Amino acid sequence: MLAAQRRDLLLERLRVDGRIVAKDLAAELGMSEDSIRRDLRELAAAGLCQRVYGGALPVSPAIADYTTRQELETSGKERVAARAAALLEPGSTVILDGGTTTLAVVRALPLDFAATVITHSPTIASALLDHRDVEVYLIGGRLFRHSMVTCGAAAVEAAQGLHADLFLLGVTGVHEKLGLTTGDADEAAMKRALARQAADTYVLASSEKIGTASRFSVIPLAEVAGVITDAPATNPTLRALDVPLIHA
Repeated sequence: MLAAQRRDLLLERLRVDGRIVAKDLAAELGMSEDSIRRDLRELAAAGLCQRVYGGALPVSPAIADYTTRQELETSGKERVAARAAALLEPGSTVILDGGTTTLAVVRALPLDFAATVITHSPTIASALLDHRDVEVYLIGGRLFRHSMVTCGAAAVEAAQGLHADLFLLGVTGVHEKLGLTTGDADEAAMKRALARQAADTYVLASSEKIGTASRFSVIPLAEVAGVITDAPATNPTLRALDVPLIHA
């Protein structure tokens, strides 16, 4: 089998099966496991898969740039956002992560909603300007343009002095074994810092993020109060998650 044919086959297996086990595929094709692993390294270098121990998983489309992500799965994000917005209690203190799904949460809130919102996203803060009864605290730091959020030591230090009832966490991947992941180490550290300051953390996970993985772990699934998703209940990843699911 030619290299290009193997590449197409690997990508098709990722699309259909949601994972590749290098040992099993090598045996099926009568090839060496080293050859499969080499092909996976090349696909990962091209950003077409996420290598994990023993094989690979689909790469999350949510690692695309912010502008591109605004056009991805918009209906699913809106359903997740509407369900998440219903969790926010008037008068509560809420931490909102950055990202396009969280932006949809803000748009789903009634204009007379009254609460305190803490965010490290200038985009989220500016989207709340018309919500006159929302007091907004914007965490400063280095601007990570990919997600339009602040990160780094200064931002993490600022987060440590805050306390909230609820944190709406955005991630790029949700997987039953690898947990919650994102594509940048500093952003992952900032998300962890924010999660530590909230009584409950809920994950915003539209269907394209389910069963995918990125390079950096955020927090274990055991530390979240629930995952809000529009993916069908029959999704194999969702069925394997040992965490409360809130279907949008």
